[in-house]
Amino acid sequence: MTTAIYVLNGPNLNRLGTREPEIYGRTTLAEVEAMCREAAGERRLVFRQSNKEFELIEWVHEAIDERAGGIVINPAAFTFTSMAIMDALKMFPGPIIELHISNIHRREKIYHNSLMSPVATAVVAGLGTDGYPLAVRAVCELIAAGE
Repeated sequence: MTTAIYVLNGPNLNRLGTREPEIYGRTTLAEVEAMCREAAGERRLVFRQSNKEFELIEWVHEAIDERAGGIVINPAAFTFTSMAIMDALKMFPGPIIELHISNIHRREKIYHNSLMSPVATAVVAGLGTDGYPLAVRAVCELIAAGE
């Protein structure tokens, strides 16, 4: 299994475990990464987080150039503002899963309009950090179905 899965995390997710635990829980990003690596099994997993929009775009470009098998992305606040990340994702030929820890549709109206959803293969929202390994396994299955 040579194709990698990229798991990309947007702004403030480095604060998981301490940031608004009533919404995002107490699981840290390091624990999320361990869950994702376990879910990926033998498949190579690239796990990254940035508070900078341009880094997320560069990592999507890297996934394209390296012919990654799939992307799981939690764009966080950029979900609602970044046409640039959406445009980068549009260039990726494999499966993309947009992920949110909370159910963005049960939150304030400002969180309801994702710019990423129209270009994503699927959306996982509202399952807490348990959504991450679920999304990684789903991407693995989608990649395997296409191989």
